[in-house]
Amino acid sequence: MDERYPFMQVTVIPGQGFDSNVYVLAAEQPAIIDTGTGFNLHHLRGRIQRVAALSSMARIILTHEHLDHTGGVAELLEYTEAEVIMHREGADTLEQGLDWSATLFGVSQPAVTVNRRVGDREVIDLGSDALEVLHTPGHSPGSMCLYHAESRSLFSGDTVFADGGVGRTDFRGGNTSQLHQSIQRLAQMEVRNLYPGHGPHVTGSGGEHVRRALRTAEFMLR
Repeated sequence: MDERYPFMQVTVIPGQGFDSNVYVLAAEQPAIIDTGTGFNLHHLRGRIQRVAALSSMARIILTHEHLDHTGGVAELLEYTEAEVIMHREGADTLEQGLDWSATLFGVSQPAVTVNRRVGDREVIDLGSDALEVLHTPGHSPGSMCLYHAESRSLFSGDTVFADGGVGRTDFRGGNTSQLHQSIQRLAQMEVRNLYPGHGPHVTGSGGEHVRRALRTAEFMLR
């Protein structure tokens, strides 16, 4: 391990079907980042409980309001009293069960109370670790990334993916110019480990993948 970058224990649960990736952070106050659609919740619960008891989870943090990232929240809350956190621009959509993307899956968005609405540059305290909120609209109005400064880890939701992929902007609330601006911001950061909302994660060279995503976003503007 490179001693310049302290280790952060992240359990990666790859998305099944249309599910987002789910990340479990084994901090002093453990956290789950995103929850998938909820269609494969039995599998998800089992994978989480290999790491820690669901009842021990202190935070459920959502990178944005789309069903494939939030659909599992309501049922997970049957097993934990975790605080639900998301960006204030997406919170009303979740609380009112209004996410249009649920119709793509033939279901309704489960309405869930958001316990904490965060904004850009706010810090989510996990006790032994802290995550900085970066508002990154473009894929959706409430999209945010989470940055762990000590390990230079970026949880990027559907803003950027490995190998230069970027979030779609043809969905309701999407905006190509905003996405480009968001990725420009991320490309200026030091990113070693990239944990995106879908697809493979990257350890050690995440910044290069973010810069490739910026080139993709620049091409989209032409």
